[in-house]
Amino acid sequence: MAAMSAESLDAHVREIVKWHFDPATGTPFWLDVASRLDWDPRTEIQTYRDLDRFGFFQDEWLRGGPVRRWVPKAYANSPIYTFETGGSTGVPKSRININDFRIDYEMFSDTLPDEHFPKGSDWLMVGPSGPRRLRLAVEHLAQHRGGVCFCVDLDPRWVIKLIKARQMDQMEAYKRHVIDQALTLLKAHDSIRCMFVTPKLLEALAEKISLEKAGIRGIFCGGTEMTPQFHRWVREEVLGDVFFAPTYGNTLMGLAVGKPFDIRDNYAIIYYPPMPRAVLEVVDPDDPMKVVGYGKTGRVRLTTLTKEFFMPRFLERDEAEREPPCDTYPWDGVRNVRPVSRFQSSVTEGVY
Repeated sequence: MAAMSAESLDAHVREIVKWHFDPATGTPFWLDVASRLDWDPRTEIQTYRDLDRFGFFQDEWLRGGPVRRWVPKAYANSPIYTFETGGSTGVPKSRININDFRIDYEMFSDTLPDEHFPKGSDWLMVGPSGPRRLRLAVEHLAQHRGGVCFCVDLDPRWVIKLIKARQMDQMEAYKRHVIDQALTLLKAHDSIRCMFVTPKLLEALAEKISLEKAGIRGIFCGGTEMTPQFHRWVREEVLGDVFFAPTYGNTLMGLAVGKPFDIRDNYAIIYYPPMPRAVLEVVDPDDPMKVVGYGKTGRVRLTTLTKEFFMPRFLERDEAEREPPCDTYPWDGVRNVRPVSRFQSSVTEGVY
């Protein structure tokens, strides 16, 4: 892990592994795994690289119950949230949360410039709701910054079904319904200065109004539909003086933030993970234990390291280029994240 202290990351790994594998505090799922090993993770996992010994985390482990097998014993009596990812077909993956979503978004808040995301301003959230953590996370972000969050209902699973059924007229009608809700809120509440919105919905909103004239000062945007072409169009044709904060996040990782804009990057979308709570690496698709060189393309591999959730070596359905550290984020990042090309026929992004 370039330019970040290997010692500090290794120390964090040891702390998290001991927590999840300690019979007093640990996670039932991982305690069960440990009972079938002929080695003790608490003593033998000493470095980040040692996590390779667990092999790859399988997303099927997160489908179905009992969901409390993922709740560390130390948090057994805490209020538990469960957030879902996917679910357009089959059983959705579930991840428990207690405070991670708040911690992740408070860390993200520290990266937002106050002049464009004014403290005390209200927010509008136009993105996936229902069982996803995004609605509660953006609401907490607004509250953390002293504002109120107005939210629009959005069910991406329904949109994906419409797309797969080729009912594009119904999909467009649903998108108009979502945009109409957002426009109504913007007109009714002139205290809204900040937004979360997905790329496709931002494009649809921009066709209706000038967000800058509507009083928006900062936009936080996320989704793998974020391409360099979209990035350039938004900055040159849509934003004006509105600040644009692209992110790459999901229920399993938290929130990777965008590199500060630099025209020399040619509008590439570059993200850095919230180290050491999550580590993003770009690996060889045919040998996913091998990290590719800087600038090379590969599959995104995620390792999540919090006291609420331990997930080593999970292969995302995304590909990207490996990005070197920058001044703001002195660890590896990922450039131009998009669905893995070999999976594209089976990945439907819907309204994202």
